[in-house]
Amino acid sequence: MQNIRIVKKPGYAVDSADRALQLILLLQENSWLRIADAARALDVAPSTAHRLMSTLVYRGFALQDDQRRYCAGPALRSGTAAGPDRALIAAARPHLEALALGLQETVNLVERVGTTARYLFSAEGPQLLRVGNRAGTVLPAHLSSAGKAILSTLSDSAVGHLYARQPQPGTSGTVRVPELLNELREVRRLGYAVNIGGTEAGLAAVGVPVSASPRHQAVLGISVSAPLDRAERIQETATLRTLMTAGRDLVRGLDTGGLIPGAS
Repeated sequence: MQNIRIVKKPGYAVDSADRALQLILLLQENSWLRIADAARALDVAPSTAHRLMSTLVYRGFALQDDQRRYCAGPALRSGTAAGPDRALIAAARPHLEALALGLQETVNLVERVGTTARYLFSAEGPQLLRVGNRAGTVLPAHLSSAGKAILSTLSDSAVGHLYARQPQPGTSGTVRVPELLNELREVRRLGYAVNIGGTEAGLAAVGVPVSASPRHQAVLGISVSAPLDRAERIQETATLRTLMTAGRDLVRGLDTGGLIPGAS
């Protein structure tokens, strides 16, 4: 007969550590979690749950969106995609792989979560010198090309509200909202956003929102990333047109399947 070891709570358990671990499990089990729900599950005051969650955000175990909800952060999403992301990535993957092959560069699917851009999936380009897989990476949305493209579909007032809490995680200082709004207006006019070495030296990227039109608010974006010496190539008219068409086509497929995060 197989011996079964029953694991009991140790007498020396540190309550705050135990609650933080419980909170991590809740983040893994739920697509989104609010502080009130976390407080009820942990049987603690909302202020205590908020302090614990803030620590998890700081350490990369959680991300907060602009509706004050939390989801699992990059520290919990290494390797294969978890939970609801799987269906989204499975549906988008053929489109992104075909796009990467056609453009000969790495293509990324990105989700905006609050003021961050979370990279859900990368289809690597076929060239020997290329940008590698960025899945699991989390960058400030106002610096990432796809993040800026997604932000551009929000109103100026919504962007201002989003960046009202300063400083932003992952940045060395505050975000200058008037300058960001000016940049986003230009992104709206052009239909795409550019990142030339803004998040990583030697890397260039162009991003577009996954949206039926610039007037429709987006949650997702796609970007094409390349070594800096091919920055001009990914900004060619033909490449930009292909990328923008892909963004419009992808949103139709994902929307039909009810796979766009936050959509209902």
